[in-house]
Amino acid sequence: MSTDSRRPSVDIMDETFVVADRSALAAVLADPGLWRRWWPRLQLTVVEDRGRLGTRWTVRGELVGTAEIWLEPWHDGVIVHWFLRAEPAAPDTGLRWRRPPDPTRIRERYVASFKRHIHALKDELDAGRMAGHARPSKMSRRPAPPAASR
Repeated sequence: MSTDSRRPSVDIMDETFVVADRSALAAVLADPGLWRRWWPRLQLTVVEDRGRLGTRWTVRGELVGTAEIWLEPWHDGVIVHWFLRAEPAAPDTGLRWRRPPDPTRIRERYVASFKRHIHALKDELDAGRMAGHARPSKMSRRPAPPAASR
């Protein structure tokens, strides 16, 4: 039995920390409209909706392969792991490439685009929170327990 173990030419793994509630972040990232804005050259089809853990997709369009967002809780926020493993799609014209796409340039473009989008979302979710301070939580808004009487 032989399997092709070579890595795809576009193989991206990125991690970004976002100070947010994982369920709230998962809901934002589960919106197909967001995917079309973030990756307009790709058509994503959900393979596995993992709820607050993230989503796995098949990818078609400019690239053919798979993608995933995995949301890992960490301290008072979430590490957003993003994976894109794909190959440039062959031209659908039936013609050959005049010049094959450069996987390095494609990777750089997708990484820069993802970072721009995830940091804009991070800024939106962090609005009003002072840098270095934990995000407000339901726990922090509860009144302090009464002092024990002596």
